[in-house]
Amino acid sequence: MISIVEEMRAALEKALVEAVGKAVEAGELPPVQLPEFVVEVPREREHGDFATNLAMLLPKQARMAPRKIAEALAKNLPRSTRWLERIEVAGPGFINFILDPRWVLESVPLAVSRRSDYGRVQLGENKKVQVEFVSANPTGLLHMGNARGAALGDSIASILDFAGWRVAREYYINDAGNQVENFALSLEARYFQQLGREGEVPEGGYHGQDIIDTVRRYIEAHGDKLLNIDRRIRLDTLAQYALAEKIGGIKKALADFGVHYDVWFSEQSLHDSGQVDEAVRRLRERGFLDEREGALWFKATAFGLEKDEVVVRQNGVPTYYAADIAYHMDKYTRGFDRIINIWGADHHGHVARMKSAMQALGYDPDALQVLLMQLVRLFRGGKIVRMSKRTGQFITLEELVDEVGLDAARYFFIMRSADSHLDFDLDLARTQSNDNPVYYVQYAHARICSIFRQLAEQGRQVPRANDVNMELLREEAELALARRLADFPEEVALAARQLAPHRIARYVHELAGLLHSFYNVHRVITDNVELTNARLLLVDATRVVLRNALALLGVRAPEKM
Repeated sequence: MISIVEEMRAALEKALVEAVGKAVEAGELPPVQLPEFVVEVPREREHGDFATNLAMLLPKQARMAPRKIAEALAKNLPRSTRWLERIEVAGPGFINFILDPRWVLESVPLAVSRRSDYGRVQLGENKKVQVEFVSANPTGLLHMGNARGAALGDSIASILDFAGWRVAREYYINDAGNQVENFALSLEARYFQQLGREGEVPEGGYHGQDIIDTVRRYIEAHGDKLLNIDRRIRLDTLAQYALAEKIGGIKKALADFGVHYDVWFSEQSLHDSGQVDEAVRRLRERGFLDEREGALWFKATAFGLEKDEVVVRQNGVPTYYAADIAYHMDKYTRGFDRIINIWGADHHGHVARMKSAMQALGYDPDALQVLLMQLVRLFRGGKIVRMSKRTGQFITLEELVDEVGLDAARYFFIMRSADSHLDFDLDLARTQSNDNPVYYVQYAHARICSIFRQLAEQGRQVPRANDVNMELLREEAELALARRLADFPEEVALAARQLAPHRIARYVHELAGLLHSFYNVHRVITDNVELTNARLLLVDATRVVLRNALALLGVRAPEKM
């Protein structure tokens, strides 16, 4: 579905092509081959509604100064171009287009008619994209970094879906390797301790209260039957019980956070199916493995990296890197056109290693995109919160949602770009005031809903778009609101291209501000029926866009506050 902004841009592009032809025909420009040019919305509104750089791209061909070219194009631009009020040549040769302010009103009935589909774009052309996010070790509870990754990943997936991609959300379960062995040893130590025997958590083990709680639950269900059996069986039994419990807890915590996955992919399955061995074999066949000191090394230096990387240790056990290579090989094999990973910033060095391994296997490394996410700091009373009362280590996702609510948690994690450090103010997130950005946005939606409740109490109905004279909306606040509604599809496209859900958070906050400004100055329901109908349509369109935008962020649009 094309937006009003896209329609206007396309009309201006067509008019510019005609202007070049007319200028050449009139002898005001020599024959030229049109380069790729842009018609865009300027950052500064004083530069017009749209602007183009076309004249700046033609001086070599035309052997003329860009400003002279711009003046020739402006002179020959068809004046029949819809909504065009005037043209200005600015600076060295930019052409600014100033439109009749009423052009934006076309977005209002469009939003009302399309409802939940307003803002959808076909950027992805129905191609397949996988978004893998969170993927925390299933050996403990989810913390703030996991929570930010969950909000970012889920919002990115929603935006990509809204932008025309076929999206699959995936969680990679790290249920193999050293961390699971240490997990099992930690569980065994706590198991012994709970049954009155000596047990010591190993170095690098897990010390959280949740491990003790898990062991207690196992003992309540199964007693002491693991005390006097083969140690390997005991370790495996405790690990499998605890992993199932932890993964179940992770699934519930994420579901309560509004995050649902299409695929939960087990790392252990890569070993069991032979995919890790297959990845190693393929790398060897393609000449990218060296055997040194009894180990197998991936030739990362062949791709410009500083050092080679071990994929199989001296003892014959594959490294985590080998499993990760196999996992990404599996992603490509499943036929995704685009693969997006959201990792913590501490994985920065792993990005080039993974891309080089995919290139070595014959896959397009550019199809793999990794978004690195910076740390979160929690503040309460102006001071950093470091410890959890529950775990004694860190604030969990569940504790955060209990304290500030789902909507505030989701919105606050999205407000800043993923590559920016995030300071999360718990006091602000709980505040029911305009200082709290999520409250400010949700209140705008609830405020509109109250208008329609008032209308219903008067026995009046929402008008049909075809019966409304939109040109009655002439006030600056009305046109500013309509203008921002017209921008929504463009904002969706930009957020999808940049994998930047914070753009939608910023947009929806600006839209709420415009709604509040309009509401504070102008009554919607008035004695003038025709004006009332036009304003009702305007605020209904705003309600649609607020709801659609918030849905992309996983935030609710309440009808009452």
